[in-house]
Amino acid sequence: MGRVTERRRVIRIRDGAVSARPDTLVAEEPLEIRLGGKPLAVTMRTPGDDFALAAGFLVSEGVLGSAREVRNIVYCAGAKDDGTNTYNVVDVQLAPGVTVPDITLERNVYTTSSCGLCGKAGLDAVRTTTRFPIADTPPLLVEPGLLAVLPDRLRAAQRVFDRTGGLHAAALFSEDGELLDVREDVGRHNAVDKLVGRALREDLLPLDRAILLVSGRASFELAQKAVMAGIPLLASVSAPSSLAVDLAAETGLTLVGFLRGRNMNVYAGEDRIALKDAASGD
Repeated sequence: MGRVTERRRVIRIRDGAVSARPDTLVAEEPLEIRLGGKPLAVTMRTPGDDFALAAGFLVSEGVLGSAREVRNIVYCAGAKDDGTNTYNVVDVQLAPGVTVPDITLERNVYTTSSCGLCGKAGLDAVRTTTRFPIADTPPLLVEPGLLAVLPDRLRAAQRVFDRTGGLHAAALFSEDGELLDVREDVGRHNAVDKLVGRALREDLLPLDRAILLVSGRASFELAQKAVMAGIPLLASVSAPSSLAVDLAAETGLTLVGFLRGRNMNVYAGEDRIALKDAASGD
């Protein structure tokens, strides 16, 4: 299988001194996702957790909602010139009786490491296709002080980032701030898919008591993936997009941006944030 990191020669200039040395880079390779043997999508990803990535992608597509709907996930043909497998093609076989939405098979999706499902769905489509409406989830109230410590906990868990400086990360936390899972990938949407796919394979969906934290901006695609997995709160250390805010407001998702220490912006779903505690400084 592909490696998470690779070594490359680099010319290093420091304070006028020039030297040659090996540098550790994050690996990026294409992954073709097939559904029942039919090509569906290609995404640029960091190798690893490929089965979880494929499963999580299909959750966001509205195809999967539980582990029982998957018969198996396998690597399939994708040979190099020397005959060895590239491990860059994954086929998801659905369990008998699982219905596949026609829209999924009518289009092929190319996703880059930064884009995700750009422009795929309208707000109404996400709201109507999710199996886990956030408005139906049990009440969740999170203190700002708890959110404030999560970025440091995420950063401490980014092992590959420490070696490369080139990976996004996504983490699931419990409502008490316990780190449940963390994944790294060259694409932030892939990192989220890996989290959701792992949860699906462990039959943990919906993630209706979880907090999703991402290391970069909160795009429409990430908000979409949170909604499709039933996650009630999405937080990011950077800015959200306008469409992400619209989607959050439409679906009831709590969206927090610019989460840096005790400072943060709540763009939607403020009813899940204990604002009185923030005002009192507790």
